Amino acid sequence: MSNTATVFIVDDDEAVRNSLSFLMQSVGLQTESFESASHFLDASPAGRAGCLLLDIRMPGMSGLELQGELEERDIQLPVIFISGHADVPMAVRALKSGAFDFIEKPFNDQLLLDCVQRAIESDRQQRASGAQLDEWRDRLATLTPREREVMELVVEGAANKVISSTLGVSLKTVEAHRARVMEKLKADSLSHLVRMNVLLHSLQGEG
Repeated sequence: MSNTATVFIVDDDEAVRNSLSFLMQSVGLQTESFESASHFLDASPAGRAGCLLLDIRMPGMSGLELQGELEERDIQLPVIFISGHADVPMAVRALKSGAFDFIEKPFNDQLLLDCVQRAIESDRQQRASGAQLDEWRDRLATLTPREREVMELVVEGAANKVISSTLGVSLKTVEAHRARVMEKLKADSLSHLVRMNVLLHSLQGEG
C-alpha cells in the first residue's frame, strides 16, 4: 500500500472539487476527488496516508455523518471541514468529535494550504508512531515467559537481587535474562525499556 500522502476531496459541487484539486496540485500535492461520501467510502480509503477535505453539507450522507462512519471503521484520516458561515456551529461540533480543523468559505488559499500541510504532517507522525508500536510489539513477542517476568520486574524498578529472590533463580540467571531482554527489545537503556513498556501497556488498555 502506498504511503504517498493524498488529499482526498469530497464535495458535491464539481466546480469546488476542480478548484480545490488545482490548488493542491499547484504545490505538488496528490489529490483524489469524490462527488459524495459514499463514493469516497467505496474507494477504500482505509490505511491510506494524507488528509480529507470535506464539505460539511452534502446530499445523501453529510460530512458529519461521513466523519462518524470513518470513526466506526477506524479510519484515522485527518478531516478538514469546509463550511459556510451558517455551518460554523456544525463545524465546531465536528471539531469536538475529532476533526482536525475547519475552514470557512470563502477561504484564503494559503490558509487552506497551510492547514492541509499540517494535517498531512500530523497523519505522518501518527503513522510513524503506530509503526514504532507495531515493531515493539513484534519484539516483545520474541521474549520467553521467564524473560517477560524479568522485564516486568525490571521496569517496576526491582534490583537484580530482588528479582532473583522473587523468581527463585540465581543472580547470574537474572543478569543473563535481563541482558537478553535488552538485546531482543533493542533497548539501549533502562529508561528506553520503561518507556516502551508504558506505551505498550497504555495501547493495550485503550484496546
